Amino acid sequence: MNRLKRIQFWGADENDDHLVVEIIEGKKTATVSKADDYNEPYGEFDDGGLEVGDMVDVYDLKQRLRCRIRVTEVYPVKFGAIPEKLWRGEACRSAEHFQEAHRLCWPDDDLSDEFEMIAIHFELIEVFPPAEETKAQSCH
Repeated sequence: MNRLKRIQFWGADENDDHLVVEIIEGKKTATVSKADDYNEPYGEFDDGGLEVGDMVDVYDLKQRLRCRIRVTEVYPVKFGAIPEKLWRGEACRSAEHFQEAHRLCWPDDDLSDEFEMIAIHFELIEVFPPAEETKAQSCH
């Protein structure tokens, strides 16, 4: 692969980029993936299988590069035992809030206390303006 790894974040629907905005604002510093498909890409702009030290380009849902992150920590976690550093990194108010949000995101999964996920913590490295803003700025 001759490029950095990629990831896309989505919210309630295909037009909800609030998670990317939270990363850019420094509020979101963690995410989770289902353990069973951790190494699988979730689409064209997602590579899956992130590892500590990876530099990762973050794309919004319009497939625009928005920022770059560095993975700082990766570990397994169970749905019934969400550590504080994870729910805070996910910009949630509590472990229960984290669980509610992920039940909405993964409605077809049986999110029992034993459901296994992989937690990924990251730091924001660089922010890129959306392509439209770049074009507008270059005209001045």
